[in-house]
Amino acid sequence: MMTRIQARKGPAMKSDLEIARSATLQPIQDIGAQIGLLPEEIEPYGHHMAKVSLGAIKRLEDRPQAKYVVVSAITPTPLGEGKTVHTIGLSLALGRRGHKVVTCIRQPSMGPLFGIKGGAAGGGYSQVVPMESFNLHLTGDIHAVQAAHNLMAAHVDTSILLKNRFGFDEVAWRRVTDTNDRVLREIILGLGGRRNGIPRRSGFDITVASELMAILGLASSLRDMRERIGRVILGYDKEGQAITAEATKCAGAATVVMKESIKPTLMQTMEGTPTFVHAGPFANIAHGNSSIVADRIAVRMGDYVITEAGFGADIGAEKFFNIKCRASGLKPNAALLVCTVRALKMHSGRFKIVAGKPLDEGLLREDLEALNDGCSNLGKQIENIKAHGIPVVVAINRFPTDTEAEFEAIKAYAMEAGASACEVSEVFMKGGEGGQAIAEAIEKACEEPSNFDFLYPLDAPIASKIETIATRMYGAAGIEILPEAQRDIDRYEALGYGGLPICMAKTHLSLSHDAKLKGRPAGFTLPVRDVRLAAGAGFLYPLCGTMRTMPGLGSKPALEHVDLDENDQVVGLF
Repeated sequence: MMTRIQARKGPAMKSDLEIARSATLQPIQDIGAQIGLLPEEIEPYGHHMAKVSLGAIKRLEDRPQAKYVVVSAITPTPLGEGKTVHTIGLSLALGRRGHKVVTCIRQPSMGPLFGIKGGAAGGGYSQVVPMESFNLHLTGDIHAVQAAHNLMAAHVDTSILLKNRFGFDEVAWRRVTDTNDRVLREIILGLGGRRNGIPRRSGFDITVASELMAILGLASSLRDMRERIGRVILGYDKEGQAITAEATKCAGAATVVMKESIKPTLMQTMEGTPTFVHAGPFANIAHGNSSIVADRIAVRMGDYVITEAGFGADIGAEKFFNIKCRASGLKPNAALLVCTVRALKMHSGRFKIVAGKPLDEGLLREDLEALNDGCSNLGKQIENIKAHGIPVVVAINRFPTDTEAEFEAIKAYAMEAGASACEVSEVFMKGGEGGQAIAEAIEKACEEPSNFDFLYPLDAPIASKIETIATRMYGAAGIEILPEAQRDIDRYEALGYGGLPICMAKTHLSLSHDAKLKGRPAGFTLPVRDVRLAAGAGFLYPLCGTMRTMPGLGSKPALEHVDLDENDQVVGLF
């Protein structure tokens, strides 16, 4: 299996994993000391990872606030765009320019890791290390979320079986697992006799789609996490009133299981940049951003904080602005938007990728016509970020087959679309040295006047907020709310939850709900088939098109390549 480095430079180059292992790691206490963490605020997990006490937030609250930069991308393609690579690479580049920088990213789920995506620690010379620890379990936060979530589910079903003392008429709390497992999407619980439970239809979601994971990412403190878990709705009684985790007396136990997970994990990049890794909500299902507590510590500890929003700017960045920034009170200064020449050509709709076959030669040779057609997606994502009132810099992630004419075409298109700058980046192959142009552009963008604002007011009707996102972020002509979704909306507004922000669940592979529609689709109607409530996290999430909350494995999943070599070292994570 060819590595991403080999795809760029040839078979003689080291793999991402080999490069990561060549890094000289500093003791994690030294990494924390760089940004002013006290020894008692660092709780080591081995030599190169540590949990960080939330007491640092209070201690540092009077320090000046760092420049706050979010990294996003064009709509993803199977070729990859390099968003995490550039979240890390921009941090490295700014560090080389004399700035104190802190990076904040999510913990990856092992579902996509073993499914199709592979590792998520960056790549090449722009990685978080040790990458095996980053990708596999880390400090166990995802497992804690899974255990707490399923503890609550077991409590609900047992209470129904044993006299139903909380009065459940409808259960709204499914189970979760951190594995892509399609056979668990729809199941029957309680088979095997009365002693096992009362049979009913249910199913599993992936753990990173759990409302508890969303709460972990949005909570401002341990006490806030406890209160949010108490507001979680587990089901409804015969009168249609919500039954919460607080009412069923399981919120405290769930919080205790997740108690240590509220602390961010401190790691480092290959060039020693302090990196907070915390929370892992999916961006096409949940809000797709790392935690508020990590950002609140980071913004008082450096000159720049670089954080990443999942998938394209229409999904992760939109939720960063309208959900995360509402909850945190932090205002971003600028955004970096990542693209590649080959990915933009894919958005022309002229090329297809077939598993197991070489890339279409058209993607590897100069094709300015296809590139110009695909740049429509770049233009829309620039527009999406600027709609929130902040400047955006475009980074072109360089590949060996790219040409100068292609770079110039992208730059011209980006600047015409309203970007503050557009620069070629080589952080994958050169680390911080290869990102000096984008770092300088971000420095300038952070000094530009900005007028950060939200996309919609919270007091707008639910349907109006959904339509605003669909028309302004995706380019839809309108929305179609299916009858079941309308019943959901009516219920939530009647129960007093209409004033929550919206967390759209849709495919990440298109601006629309249809993964096959590339570039900048227009004239489509966005179907909303279901609306779910995350009262503890504090948002509503409409399910659009055929969006699922439990992914499945492919016919040849990435797990088939993961193993131990003759020296008992992990191989195949990339």
